[in-house]
Amino acid sequence: MEPTALGWIDYDISTSPEWDRAQVLRLAKRLGYRVVWPDECSVLPVSEQVRNAGAEVVILPAPEQLGPIELNRVMDVADVEIVVPRLSFARWRSAGVSR
Repeated sequence: MEPTALGWIDYDISTSPEWDRAQVLRLAKRLGYRVVWPDECSVLPVSEQVRNAGAEVVILPAPEQLGPIELNRVMDVADVEIVVPRLSFARWRSAGVSR
């Protein structure tokens, strides 16, 4: 069974959501993840949606899709992969950072 990734697109920021979605799916496939998408009506923060989905990673089309505070929260529970520029961030616990 493939590990799960949460695909995240901020529709208020994205100028081409269909393209962003395709890019997230392409990267997930290359990395061996099955992508789940959040409920667009959810008011939960991304970090809570990651927990609810049981995702191991969040894949973003670009870094500006998450603000620094929410990125910090996400990195408490999951790795983060960014399509462009191609970046990878390990969750805090995996990186050995104590809080």
